[in-house]
Amino acid sequence: MNPTGLFDFQVNGFGGIDFQRDDLTAAEFTHAVDALRKHGTSGIFATLITDEIDLLCRRFAALEKLCATAPKAGAAILGYHLEGPWLSPTPGYRGAHPAGPMRAPTLTDYERLQAAAQGRLRLITLAPEWPGSAEFIAAVTRQGVHVSLGHTNASEAEIDAAIRAGARFCTHLGNGCPLELPRHDNIVQRLLARDELTACFIPDGIHLPKGVLKNFVRAKPTGHVLFTTDAMAGAGAPPGRYTIGPHLIAVGADGVARQPGEKNFAGSTLTPDVGVRHIANWLNLTPEAAYHLWSTAPATAFGVTLPAL
Repeated sequence: MNPTGLFDFQVNGFGGIDFQRDDLTAAEFTHAVDALRKHGTSGIFATLITDEIDLLCRRFAALEKLCATAPKAGAAILGYHLEGPWLSPTPGYRGAHPAGPMRAPTLTDYERLQAAAQGRLRLITLAPEWPGSAEFIAAVTRQGVHVSLGHTNASEAEIDAAIRAGARFCTHLGNGCPLELPRHDNIVQRLLARDELTACFIPDGIHLPKGVLKNFVRAKPTGHVLFTTDAMAGAGAPPGRYTIGPHLIAVGADGVARQPGEKNFAGSTLTPDVGVRHIANWLNLTPEAAYHLWSTAPATAFGVTLPAL
């Protein structure tokens, strides 16, 4: 089965192209989308990671201009996912994200970003332990923006408040946290146990070993699991050196994306079509069920309509 019509809600780049580059050209943008389509993907949320608000606004505006300049490629961009700067700056929990720009969320910053994105900012990942997070979540969800919890060490009470305010998802659950955690009381267990939250996983066998993925999926109620690649520029491209914004990322022969000299993962090189095969094989799903979890299930969850390839 060669799946088509897939939707991925966390794509930082693809085919050697980084969506965070300030000098991204229409030709490069089109190349990345064409590469995604060759891997069966008809729609994505282009994803930007932690940086200063001014720079993020500039990048959203540039992506919108590229979508208008190259409308055939732009049709694949169904919205944007912002992962940061409202994340935990604590080492381990921030992962490969830089701590410097991290801050508490404000509606003033959000409104600037949403205006730059022409109203197409559809998903925000944040750490709800920041002051004012519950009020922020309530305000943006009233506008139809989805909120996912990630890169966080929130307490039970802070998770409760985020859920009451409208948070519905967990970003790459099982990652974005330190390699070593307390055995029982840790953020993975706190979020995994929340039946109200849909857990999003990266099924590359690297971010989560196969057995861990299977256990985590079993822990969630039916209909509360989604999958993403968290792809960076090295996805759909050979091993080498790539970027995520100003950050240099090395992709080795093992396909793992890391900052040179660091242990943290920095996105993945998984492609959506391979992700479909992985969850079918590793979770004992039918091809049809696996396809659903990479297409209509996330499209329905995030309220988007998938274009034809």
